[in-house]
Amino acid sequence: MERLTDIIALVGEETVRAIAGLIGVLIVVVVNAILLTWAERKVAGHMQRRIGPKEVGPYGLIQPFADTFKLLAKELLVPKDVAKPLYHLAPILIFIPVLVSFIVIPFDAQLQVKDINMGILVILAFSSLSVFSILIAGWGSHNKYSLIGAVRSVAQNIAYEIPLLLSLLAVIFMANSFSLKDIVEAQKGLWFVFYQPIAFLIFFVAGVAETNRTPFDLPEAESELVAGFHTEYSSMQFALFFLAEYTNIFIVSAIATTFFLGGYSGPVLPGIIWFFVKTYGLVFVILWFRWTFPRVRFDQLLNFSWKILIPLSFINLLVTGGILKI
Repeated sequence: MERLTDIIALVGEETVRAIAGLIGVLIVVVVNAILLTWAERKVAGHMQRRIGPKEVGPYGLIQPFADTFKLLAKELLVPKDVAKPLYHLAPILIFIPVLVSFIVIPFDAQLQVKDINMGILVILAFSSLSVFSILIAGWGSHNKYSLIGAVRSVAQNIAYEIPLLLSLLAVIFMANSFSLKDIVEAQKGLWFVFYQPIAFLIFFVAGVAETNRTPFDLPEAESELVAGFHTEYSSMQFALFFLAEYTNIFIVSAIATTFFLGGYSGPVLPGIIWFFVKTYGLVFVILWFRWTFPRVRFDQLLNFSWKILIPLSFINLLVTGGILKI
C-alpha cells in the first residue's frame, strides 16, 4: 500500500486518474461490443420467430467470445495492390473517436473520466475521424466496391451531420452550456425531449444514418458492394471496424440520453443504472430498425436529409431561439 502511494505521488494523481480512466474506457468499449453482438443476434432471432444463439454457453452468451477468438486466430491477409500506409492506418484511426467520446460522457454524477466545458464539441470534432478513416480504407484498398462504399459514406455523413448538429444546438440553447454534465443537470425538472420532441427525432434519425445502420447502411450494402469499405479487410483489422460500428451505436444512444432523456437522472435507483437503461433502450430501437425497414436508395437517403431534415431542424432552431428570446 505504501509503495502504491509512493508511485501515485511520483507520477501525479491526475496522471493516475487519466490512466485508470483510459483502462476503464477500454474495458467498457470491449464489453459493450461483445454484449451488442449477442443482443443483435437475439433481437434478430426473436423478430424472425427464431431463437438466435443458443449452443455456445447458456442462451448463447459465450458465442461473442468464440467469435473474438476466431477473429484473433484468422490470418491477416493484405491484398497485393493496396496502398499499405492508408490500408493499415484506417482501422486504427477509426478507433480513436470511440475512446475520446467515452472520456467525456457522464455515466453518473460522480462517474465521468473528464468533464470538459466543450464536451459535445470534442465528441463531434473527433467523430469526423470515423468518416475519414472509412474514406482512406476504401481509397487504399484498391477495390472499386470499397471505394464506392467510402464515397457513399462521405456524402452520407456530410448530409446528416448538419441536422444532427442543429438538433443538438437547440438543446444547447436551452441549457446554456456545452458541458454534458451541465445539460443533464438542466433536466432535473423535465427532460428536454418534452420541450424538443422534433429535435429528438431529427437527432435519432440522423444518428442512425451517421452510424451506417439500416435503413441507411449504404456504405456497406452487402447486396451491392460485397461488404463496402471493409471488403478487403480480415482478422483483427476487420474486427476494429466492427468494434467501432457497435460502439458508435452506443455513443449515439448515450448522447441522445444525455441531451434529451435526462442522462443519469432518475428516482430511487443509482444514476448509472438509469443511464444504461435509457441508453440500451435506444440501442434496442436501432437494432429493431434493421429488421423492420428496407434499405433506402442512395438518392432517397440524400433527399430525405437535404429536403426534409435540414429545413425542419432550421425551423425548430429558429422557433427555439425565438421562444427563449421572449
